Amino acid sequence: MRKILLQRLLQAVLMAWSVGTLTFIITRSLPGDMAYKIAAGRYGDDAVSTSAANAVAEELGLHRSAFEQYVSWMTDLASLDLGTSLVTGAPIVVELQNQLSYTLVLAGLAILVSALIAFPLGIYSGIRSARKSENTPKSHASLFDKTALVFSTFVRSQPVFCLGLILIFIFALELKWLPVAGSSGFVYTILPVMTLGLSLAAISNRVIRNSTVNAVQSGYFHFAKIKGLSALEAFRCHALPNIVIPALAFMGIQLIGLIEGVIMIESLFAWPGIGHGLSHAVFARDITMLQGTALLMGILFVLVNTLVDLSQYALDPRVRENRGYSQ
Repeated sequence: MRKILLQRLLQAVLMAWSVGTLTFIITRSLPGDMAYKIAAGRYGDDAVSTSAANAVAEELGLHRSAFEQYVSWMTDLASLDLGTSLVTGAPIVVELQNQLSYTLVLAGLAILVSALIAFPLGIYSGIRSARKSENTPKSHASLFDKTALVFSTFVRSQPVFCLGLILIFIFALELKWLPVAGSSGFVYTILPVMTLGLSLAAISNRVIRNSTVNAVQSGYFHFAKIKGLSALEAFRCHALPNIVIPALAFMGIQLIGLIEGVIMIESLFAWPGIGHGLSHAVFARDITMLQGTALLMGILFVLVNTLVDLSQYALDPRVRENRGYSQ
């Protein structure tokens, strides 16, 4: 376990350096005058003047060379100082704390909804498919399994923001059951959570389905029934752990898609999380906010992958043996 933590710590350090460097280069490669964009974000487009832009450039040291600005940024990063927003003047840490709470609520509920959809659908589809193949070897998929495949393919083929628009048109504009956007209460979380949850479940239910088929058709499952266990007991004790482990690993990989989806969904539904704040920082050229947000998202990704690795280490002894980890 110490090896896992050390490897992830090194990864976090390298990630912080690479994200900080890339965001520094990319933000300064954007077209247009950075000082004018920041001044427009502070004072409004109508109040921007050359003197205001020059004052912003002088205040933020934008007249310095790119190397000097880079060294200053990396020095602040090494001391865990993310600076202040170039537009609002608020500390970046405070801004990220406020936004992160909204994003964690949205992401956590989306993962929960995805699991509640994917596991029952995938397990039932896998069991039906396995039974169908045993009875009629020429057909290896039940009608339910084929329907689930078509539905999953349709959902996953839609970009996440298109799926969100479909749900808005149906449940907000036509049926008028739910609000279009906002964050004033729990009801406002339903549409963005369902959008992300359905998108994640569209693939993970197929992974769970394939794992279920392999487990139900395996020799250890049939041997457990021969020993006298009922089908339910054999499934719970022997098949289910072998279904959960690959599903857990895959859902960890899906977090890349979740991070991408959160940015678009928060903007679509006006949800005040880090994705929504990131999009506003791009338009306002709030460089420090961009760098802090990108850094936080990278750290979250490393942290969640570490939790997935530790979970696999605890649940699957084969992982410890294959990787040479000692207990």
